[in-house]
Amino acid sequence: MDKIIKIAVGFFIIVALACAIFFVIPHEGEKTPVPGNVTVYLFYGEECPHCHTIMPFVESIRTKYPEVDFQILEIWHNAENKALSDSLNKKLGKKGVGVPEVIIGNIVLVGEKDIPAQLEAAIIAELKKRS
Repeated sequence: MDKIIKIAVGFFIIVALACAIFFVIPHEGEKTPVPGNVTVYLFYGEECPHCHTIMPFVESIRTKYPEVDFQILEIWHNAENKALSDSLNKKLGKKGVGVPEVIIGNIVLVGEKDIPAQLEAAIIAELKKRS
């Protein structure tokens, strides 16, 4: 009987450790946003030609500002990302926004003209607010 209890306790400890490792440590490639840091949300659609047009620009800005957390999220085929987009837009009083869309702080930028023209200034403004 004691041997069965020891085996059960050992098994429980192994399962508990595995769960702790899986749920606590970020998975490879995931970033865990740090409170107080600037986060840029880019919502796009996989088949959207306008989204593909701005991606090289966004990647260059992402490289230029490594301290900024960029969340690049596809929303046409991902319900979780779409729900996040809807939630952030609702919080900001926006409705029926298309893609590509960037949300940074309280600023919403939409389209292949506004994002390249205004994103860097928005990032700089948010970084100044937080420093």
